[in-house]
Amino acid sequence: MQGLARGQSPSGRQKTVSPSSTTAQEGSGDNQSASIQRELSDQESTSPCRLRVPDTTPESLAIGEQTATTSSTWAYTPLSARCKFNLFLTTTYSPYTFVSAAFQATLDQAQGQWPHYGGGMQGWGKRFGATLADTESRRFIQTFALSAILHQDPRYFPSHRRTLISRSWYAATRVVITRNDSGDNTFNTSELLGALFTSSLQNSYYPRHDRNFGETMNRFSGALSSDAIGNLLREFTPDMKRLFRKHAPKRILRIEEKLPIPADDKP
Repeated sequence: MQGLARGQSPSGRQKTVSPSSTTAQEGSGDNQSASIQRELSDQESTSPCRLRVPDTTPESLAIGEQTATTSSTWAYTPLSARCKFNLFLTTTYSPYTFVSAAFQATLDQAQGQWPHYGGGMQGWGKRFGATLADTESRRFIQTFALSAILHQDPRYFPSHRRTLISRSWYAATRVVITRNDSGDNTFNTSELLGALFTSSLQNSYYPRHDRNFGETMNRFSGALSSDAIGNLLREFTPDMKRLFRKHAPKRILRIEEKLPIPADDKP
């Protein structure tokens, strides 16, 4: 019996685990699960069926090598017609679309835009409907229909340049230059035709006073300039987000992590 007890005692000691080792194992497990979640979120944010393209602008000298490694491992993947249609649905029925349309309708009514629509809630509703129709028709024609037919990519690709002027010029010229489904630069036919077709389509529901060639061309040039400004914002928004996160209080960052921010809008 003593021999049996001596034979069993080592195994008993082997099964005994200290609390510190258990805590360490749990901590390592949590770290592994957190890293897996980060990898999954990174894969989702770089999914080809998203408007957001990985930012390749170096954040700082300290992490420049890491940024370069991340950008170099991302390979261009063309969008399928189904992906382009999903992008159209996602952007069209986003809450930001309705909020921005409501804001624009309020601003237009305050400035007396489209006076033939009248005032009050009825006039505001007509302005809201017209603004929403402009946005949805433009995205359908340009983001999905023309991009699929002409095999062009509707996404914005960040610049690899470093200086402010070169990056600004790159962003503004994306109105006339885009990528095709092969990843090569090409003339942005879907952008120009989409703006022209949408400006012409607006003559079917705009007030009669605004249905002329001059107003159509004004809307066409305004759409192109608006897209150029949008490209500038897409180019420099990641820098502004990183600057905010660098100097923001930790309490604000913790609140930001709990907010249901869409993946495409996360810094």
